[in-house]
Amino acid sequence: MADELLEELEGEEDTQKGKFMTFQIGEECYGLAINYVQEIIGIQPITPVPEVEDYIKGLINIRGKIIPVVDVRIRFKQPSFEYTDRTCIIVIAVKSTVVGLVVDRIAGVITVDEKEIILPPSLSQSTSANRKYVFGLARIEGEVKLLLDPERLIQDEDVSALDGAVSGKDALAEV
Repeated sequence: MADELLEELEGEEDTQKGKFMTFQIGEECYGLAINYVQEIIGIQPITPVPEVEDYIKGLINIRGKIIPVVDVRIRFKQPSFEYTDRTCIIVIAVKSTVVGLVVDRIAGVITVDEKEIILPPSLSQSTSANRKYVFGLARIEGEVKLLLDPERLIQDEDVSALDGAVSGKDALAEV
């Protein structure tokens, strides 16, 4: 399934306009603009990194490249979830950093016309934390998909911590 989805990701940038990779966290369905997505891989062993935020699960090695991994469920302040064979890592490039996002499962690729994206309503402080990462809503086949802004999801302080963790790991790998 992941290979089929990756084939959909490839192509000219124009063909990627309005396309979103959708995935589920619990009962919620989220979308990421496809141009951020590099690949989708199955869950694999993650090396923990000390003294980072709890949602930064650690590091993985993909073809010799060390990639930090963020558990989106924990980032959204939802209870942790035991990984299953449906759990995937979506590898994205954001803020000049490559990051893996652990998601419950991949839902597919959707196309959303820019004019159909609804701005999220103004939200009070009491609303769930994940809403601050949402830049828009899309209604697809009667369901609402929350469209995420990866640049808000991966904040500057996270990038610094992740870069430090990766640099330290690369240094260890060279020893």
